[in-house]
Amino acid sequence: MLSVTSVNVNGLRAAAKKGFVEWLAQTAADVVCLQEVRAEPEQLPAAVRAPEGWHVVHAPAAAKGRAGVSLLTRREPDAVRIGFGTAEFEDSGRYAEVDLPGVTVASLYLPSGEVGTERQAEKERFTAAFLPYLVELRARAAADGREVLVCGDWNIAHREADLKNWRSNTKNSGFLPEERAWLDRVLDPADGGYVDVVRALHPEVAGPYSWWSYRGRAFDNDSGWRIDYQMASAGLAGRALKATVERAASHDLRWSDHAPVTVVYGS
Repeated sequence: MLSVTSVNVNGLRAAAKKGFVEWLAQTAADVVCLQEVRAEPEQLPAAVRAPEGWHVVHAPAAAKGRAGVSLLTRREPDAVRIGFGTAEFEDSGRYAEVDLPGVTVASLYLPSGEVGTERQAEKERFTAAFLPYLVELRARAAADGREVLVCGDWNIAHREADLKNWRSNTKNSGFLPEERAWLDRVLDPADGGYVDVVRALHPEVAGPYSWWSYRGRAFDNDSGWRIDYQMASAGLAGRALKATVERAASHDLRWSDHAPVTVVYGS
């Protein structure tokens, strides 16, 4: 069995003060993928930087206070890689991967965009470079007898069922036709070859959402987005047993604007 959790912590220092430490102490996950850490390792309290019982990989961004991904694993990884070979994003704190027995697990924080700005152009450059890498990663892993799991905040809602207010967001970054078409390619067996594990386990439901804006009453009204994915190679996806969004019981108990997305995979 392999249990994997992915969560955008919206600043790990802040999350640690609001409940992340307690959550980590009780989780049964074997692997935890974090995004938007927004801290250098030395800026984190020792219990957060290197929690007892975990092996930790931190990939901070060169731009201070931005992005940053981490992976926490119960066992020591066989190999660690930061970035995906594209110079512009090598030290952007947006991608790291580890090799564990039989599987490569990655933590991804895909750029968020804003239509008509450089942020959207950056997002487009990232996705253009990242899809070929995903294909290469899957092929390389398969040749080595390994599965692949890319977890994280992909900052794109794929289908209408993946966000509450889809009609009003068709011209906004995160639900643009070209972004959704890019995810189509990631999930095309003849192209990217990955499987959206949570959607495969919950094919006909709205959501389950994993991000709710802090503005208004989005959380209370469940006006959310499903943008946090576990994208797996087909063999691993076929072993997925259950998927859970660990939604807080109430707004005041949240330690991030995202909820942890946990999937249990059979052996």
